[in-house]
Amino acid sequence: MNKQKIRKYQPFPEVGLADRQWPDRTITAAPVWCSVDLRDGNQSLPVPMSVEEKLEMFELLVEVGFTQIEVGFPSASETEFNFLRRLVDDGLIPDGVKVQVLVQAREHLIRRTFEAIDGVKNTIVHMYNSTSPLQRRITFGDASRQDIRQMAVDGATMVRELIPTVPSTDVELEYSPESFSDTELDFALEVCEAVMEVWRPTPDKPVILNLPATVEWTTPNVHADQIEWFCRNVRERDCVQVSLHTHNDRGTGIAATELGLLAGADRVEGTLFGNGERTGNLDIVVAALNMNSHGIETGLDFTNLPRIREVYERTTRMEVPERQPYAGELVFTAFSGSHQDAIKKGLDRRHSDIAGAKEESIKWGVPYLTIDPEDIGRSYEAIIRINSQSGKGGVAYILDREYGFDLPKTMHPQVGKQVYDLADELGRELNPAEVKDAFFQYFANVVKPLQVISYELEQETGQRGTVRCRAEVLLEEERRVIAGLGNGPINALVHALEEDGKKDFVLTDYRSHALRDGSSSDAAAYVQLKHDDGRLVWGAGIDPSIEMAGLQALVSAWNLLR
Repeated sequence: MNKQKIRKYQPFPEVGLADRQWPDRTITAAPVWCSVDLRDGNQSLPVPMSVEEKLEMFELLVEVGFTQIEVGFPSASETEFNFLRRLVDDGLIPDGVKVQVLVQAREHLIRRTFEAIDGVKNTIVHMYNSTSPLQRRITFGDASRQDIRQMAVDGATMVRELIPTVPSTDVELEYSPESFSDTELDFALEVCEAVMEVWRPTPDKPVILNLPATVEWTTPNVHADQIEWFCRNVRERDCVQVSLHTHNDRGTGIAATELGLLAGADRVEGTLFGNGERTGNLDIVVAALNMNSHGIETGLDFTNLPRIREVYERTTRMEVPERQPYAGELVFTAFSGSHQDAIKKGLDRRHSDIAGAKEESIKWGVPYLTIDPEDIGRSYEAIIRINSQSGKGGVAYILDREYGFDLPKTMHPQVGKQVYDLADELGRELNPAEVKDAFFQYFANVVKPLQVISYELEQETGQRGTVRCRAEVLLEEERRVIAGLGNGPINALVHALEEDGKKDFVLTDYRSHALRDGSSSDAAAYVQLKHDDGRLVWGAGIDPSIEMAGLQALVSAWNLLR
């Protein structure tokens, strides 16, 4: 933005709360959660949800654990009205769930709303009107403070008078001074208290005063100051449930909510994955899982987040971004080599720490992972992915996690470099199958120029532990037989190569393991050779026979020295 354009904007005013308390507080308990997916979320969709899609979304929200769900604006259209009636008439609202209905502070809309809620067991009637100077000037044609206050009082009076018309319905009341975020605090308080005078809340039946950041005009700390000021100044605080409703215009809606809770709020409205007008509403998934990551129970169940995401994307036709916290495709993925190495070490350490102990007794602590992906239905499979920026630890992790190859640590650099050089050459990410193929192509069961066709082992008479290895090999397309003695098959083949004039190395390391449990599993073996010129090379062998796997690993390393 150029300098001349910037001059049209001005700083947002501060609250001036010198003795603010919220910075020294910590979130220790979850708020009351209210989903507004079926109202704020649905109204922002290019293609609104059908009735059947709304029903599926409602069922999902109940399954997640929401006990307060705003189901729509029933006075706004027949579609909204009929959806609520479908929920009521078909008995689809569980006893423990309160459905919330939104309505402007206008008489005919309030009357229609009460027609819609007739027969609902538990409901929240959520009345609102805009209060900010900008809305007073633009939307209401230079309306005065008194005009706006009277609008709220008249609406509240109508709501109170209509409650007896729905005797079988337990009605909870909510009021929002819409655009609270840019309303003068003293006026927002004045209007809210005027509504309270009409509704007469009690500690046993408090009123919900929802303080919307309808537009996010400023930084989260100023929002927290606004909320703390309101909580400290509203009368009969024990008769009020202060509610937050943040938007994400500046990209800090979640932070504003968290700081608002520190400032004294009791309740939060938001949507799954932040769906909502413009840049969206509060993402309740992130807010709740942030609390979970600090050991706070929230009452919301996101243990199968991939399924929740699938239903959301299908019913709303919106996509969860790849970098969306917790739910995005790439949020538990590391491409960087140093990150991959740290994650692998962290997971290995955790695995060893919980061996023989209760998992919940070992606190989570893995570099770069704020939570255990498995706790929300994500797998470890995509944590480490391979491209040209990947490192040795990432490749080793993929081979271990996906295919069971426990590469010796000193083998990691050699294999890692080859694989990420391949990714660089191709100019793209490699999937696990391609990583495995590269491992076999360059390191495992390498057959040129030397290949073991068959072998025989014989125990040497009178020489305990000594075996003779007689191997038929193919060397540069020529079949031949070599033989040697040693204190095991691999050592015997080393001596066979020496007898044939092909030993220009020293065997410096050997490891082996089964790839799967059970007698029919393949075995993996790894051999490191040091060439006479000082080069160190690892080779691998895979075979149902542990002996043959070891011989193939030796031959692979010998071939890689050529």
